[in-house]
Amino acid sequence: MSDGKLSFKQQIEAWLWPDETAISPLRIFLLKVLRVVYVSIMDLFGGQLSLRAMSLVYTTLLSVVPLLALSFSVLKAMGAHNEIEPFLFQFLEPLGEQGVGIGESIIGFIDNIKVGVLGSVGLGLLIYTVLSLVQKIENTFNMIWHVETTRSISERFSSYLSVILIGPVMMVSALGMTATVMSSSVVSYLMEIEPFGSLIVLATKLLPYMMVMGVFTFIYMFMPNTRVRFIPALVGAVIAGFLWETSGLLFATFVVNSTKYTAIYSSFAIVIMLLIWLYISWLVLLFGSNLAFYVQNPLSLRVSREGFEVSNRVKERLALLLMQMIAENHVKGGKPFALDELTEKTAVPQILVRYMIKKLISKRLLVESNDVPVGHLPAKSVDLIMLSDVIHAARSAGEGKHLSIDAIKLPQSVLAVANGIDESVEKATHGRSVRGLVVEEDGDNI
Repeated sequence: MSDGKLSFKQQIEAWLWPDETAISPLRIFLLKVLRVVYVSIMDLFGGQLSLRAMSLVYTTLLSVVPLLALSFSVLKAMGAHNEIEPFLFQFLEPLGEQGVGIGESIIGFIDNIKVGVLGSVGLGLLIYTVLSLVQKIENTFNMIWHVETTRSISERFSSYLSVILIGPVMMVSALGMTATVMSSSVVSYLMEIEPFGSLIVLATKLLPYMMVMGVFTFIYMFMPNTRVRFIPALVGAVIAGFLWETSGLLFATFVVNSTKYTAIYSSFAIVIMLLIWLYISWLVLLFGSNLAFYVQNPLSLRVSREGFEVSNRVKERLALLLMQMIAENHVKGGKPFALDELTEKTAVPQILVRYMIKKLISKRLLVESNDVPVGHLPAKSVDLIMLSDVIHAARSAGEGKHLSIDAIKLPQSVLAVANGIDESVEKATHGRSVRGLVVEEDGDNI
């Protein structure tokens, strides 16, 4: 600011990111928690999550009946399709009595869809509608996790259908096992003994929360096209599951007291309420995934979601460091480093590491392995990869996408300085390959 004073946002960030040299470990831990909460809320207010949630509301309305029809058809074959209906009514419970009517209407639509008589074309369109919904969900989660590549067509088909078809079966099986355990003689005996009886009653009340959190954890780990660790996914799922159940109770209270809206919108009121509830549900789900991203990638807390800006010096040093690490690991016969490992070893935000790796791959200095997760290898012998090529890949990153250097017409005096800089870089790296960066265990160059 012109008067030298920090804005309110800058004051908060200065308090959240102080010098940690003289701070106790407990306070550092609390600051890390507050940082994740602060940045997640700022992302929520930023608008991207809100826009994505609204987009998914529209997609859900188009695809919910085909999605449930496909899942119900599998459950019908097992004679267990009636077991999944409580989940639908539980989701619509915040809408009150009218939610029951909507649920019954959806069940009626599903019963009218005879998958066996649709024919090959009709069944294909049904499956395509369902897969397109899941693909859009994946794209949204990829945006949250800064992943630019989506699953291949074969991966989408196999992975999506396995979740859509096997997921409900697993859920029904889990419910059946829970019901069997709760009705067993051992549980009945423990119910009569305190404090076991009270604990079992409490566990029964917490079961819906735990089921929601379990489903959210699975979604957070499966949907992004990247490796999501269990603990970050669980943390995001616990927060999002609690928010979802709590928002359901608050929204149910709002629906009960919304007589004015019913008077204004008449029969359209319940449709509007359904849209609002779908939006809240998607927003909470995406917020939890956003939270899980920052728990897994704390170095990304200070990188803007709208983009980032780093100097050429940072790009050059990061490119050299990545090439040195990957080349040295390759020469020593180690397993190719995945993105998460490179992020941890460089202590650089993942989005910057991914950005530089992408540029090195585009210049054919690195290649990706076929491992899961994907590893990174030198594109050719480390003796043939020149340091000048690595520096050029970093300095020219993004060049030509928006503006080429040839499009900037320089006078001779300025051009001489620019060429002098290029010549200095070339002179400093002339004849030197990445092999010179590789270090043996004893610290000597190979």
